[in-house]
Amino acid sequence: MGKIIVAGIGPGDPQDVTPAVQQALSMADAVVGYKYYFQFVKPWLRPDCQCVDTGMRREVDRAEQAFLLAEKGLTVVVISSGDAGIYGMTPLVLEMQRRRQSDIEVISLPGISAFQKAASLLGAPIGHDLCLISLSDLMTPWSVIERRIVAAATADFVTAVYNPRSHGRYWQLERLRELFLMHRAGTTPVGLVRQAGREEQQVTVTTLAAMDVEQVDMFTVIIIGNSQSYADDGRLITPRGYYREEEEGDTKPGQQIMMESFRTIEGELTNKDLPIGHKWALLHAIHTTADFDMEKILYTDPEAVEQLYAKVADGTLTTIITDVTMVVSGIRKGALQRLGVEAKCYLADPRVAEMAQHEGITRTQAGIRLAVAEHPDALFAFGNAPTALMELCLLIRQGKAQPAGIIAAPVGFVHVCESKHMVKPFHHIPKIIVEGRKGGSNLAATLCNAILCFDDAKDLKPGRDL
Repeated sequence: MGKIIVAGIGPGDPQDVTPAVQQALSMADAVVGYKYYFQFVKPWLRPDCQCVDTGMRREVDRAEQAFLLAEKGLTVVVISSGDAGIYGMTPLVLEMQRRRQSDIEVISLPGISAFQKAASLLGAPIGHDLCLISLSDLMTPWSVIERRIVAAATADFVTAVYNPRSHGRYWQLERLRELFLMHRAGTTPVGLVRQAGREEQQVTVTTLAAMDVEQVDMFTVIIIGNSQSYADDGRLITPRGYYREEEEGDTKPGQQIMMESFRTIEGELTNKDLPIGHKWALLHAIHTTADFDMEKILYTDPEAVEQLYAKVADGTLTTIITDVTMVVSGIRKGALQRLGVEAKCYLADPRVAEMAQHEGITRTQAGIRLAVAEHPDALFAFGNAPTALMELCLLIRQGKAQPAGIIAAPVGFVHVCESKHMVKPFHHIPKIIVEGRKGGSNLAATLCNAILCFDDAKDLKPGRDL
């Protein structure tokens, strides 16, 4: 009785045909396959080898031909490009063996897959967890494919895309990119490899946002990097993590946990293409609250975080005034000491109670009046009292206060939203605002911390002063 050998012949370069496949081809009585692929295996075929070639989409016919020939006692090699087990002939042949209840021996020989060849040409884009997705919906409903795309994008898998585009399948790749951009930054590196291993080979490194789908056809394999992937001198690299400990240096356990938390948060952001200052403040806000609603309600003036950090760095911002002592408690003492900044709250000042009683105002309002008298150019951070924020707005309009910046995060139900609206018209003052009713001392403090450690934002290394 004959046998069937299903062989992956690689993507097209004769050097990528494995020795095991070469030997099988040289022993074959018959070879069955798509006619286009015979040009890649002819060097190993015997002169008397029977070649049974078929056109595209005739996979079932090829498998049936293989069984008919093997049942005549022949050794049959079924050739499949790349690896025969990846979108290839092996699953079909094994399914047909079961359906026919055939005793024919079926052997599967692996080959170098198209995505592996593409990866080697790009550099090292698949150095970490990855998945493969085919955009062909001939046998898989598009709704299923779309769910898989979303799963890959949200899970931060390096993703290789097969069958991305053809004459009749022109819109699916654009939809994939749209879905990925909901969960990945537009700067995510992407590799396009056309005709990998063949004379017509073309290799392009681009980004998710800049990818030109018109360059892509059915002969192209696409590899989309994960959040750690980067392009370097025309190569696409996804680090495995060997240098993470070295890069993180002597970070304390608390900082390591915070760094991992920030990476997790960044991976789950709806919009990753944010200005770095706003993103840094947002990551801090979500880390403190575990509330992704912050994506919708955290407002920052353009480059507000950058401007405020620059004032800290050049020594022109030396004081942070808070409405309540809880905000001071949450600002990292190590950062304040490192940068020469003092955080103060006037609520415990004996003058506050007297002024509040005499003027008929809240103690936090009185505290802000005293603070402005002594530190009119401080950074003012509010995490509790809307009346204190409203008092600052009044003093600004009277020309008595010229804040370096304002963090507006009072929380509650009375005058909270109005107090935040009052801040908006001061366009010359850098502002960070938690819109609506939400806020709190913890938020005001963490936004102060975001400013104080902004120089760590580029490397996504929060928690230096823990």
